[in-house]
Amino acid sequence: MDMKKKRMKSRIYIKNMVCPRCIATVRNIFEEMNLGVLEVGLGEVSLSGEMQEHQKEELSRRLEEHGFELLEDQKSRLIAQIKSIIIEQIHQRQGEMKTTFSALLSERLHHEYTSLSKLFSSVEGMTIERFILKQKIEKVKELIFYDQLSLSEIAYQLNYSSVAHLSSQFKKETGMTPSEFRKNRQSGRIALDSI
Repeated sequence: MDMKKKRMKSRIYIKNMVCPRCIATVRNIFEEMNLGVLEVGLGEVSLSGEMQEHQKEELSRRLEEHGFELLEDQKSRLIAQIKSIIIEQIHQRQGEMKTTFSALLSERLHHEYTSLSKLFSSVEGMTIERFILKQKIEKVKELIFYDQLSLSEIAYQLNYSSVAHLSSQFKKETGMTPSEFRKNRQSGRIALDSI
């Protein structure tokens, strides 16, 4: 019986991947380096094998040229995963969210929400809830800017209990009401990786 040594799969974590274009850019970098890409998602890449140290150094350099960062330590990886899950749910999900962020994060990351929350606050200087709010406000800005949905449709899509609740949070965060923002038609939007 021929016992061939199987190559170990590995997972690489990358900071600042916040959109489909980021995924495409990172995929190109990995493919150009012939690193055996299996799958690329927000904040992570699955490889068919382990990388050698010189490959990691080259990868890190190439990623940094495009505004990304290779994450090596466990805490940084976990923070990046939290952000990626939140960004994915707010900015790329279609339809209504069926669960809470706390349940989703606990389930996907296999950690208690309270420990994730403490870690996030200590490293980022804001709570997960505040990060979620900032992401939702950026999504509201985008939807208002492109003027394809009414405020009640936006409120529904982003799981706000009412238009009044959305408007109140929007004004608190931006200093203007959604209607004033729509009238201004100035972008005022922030890059997702800057939040």
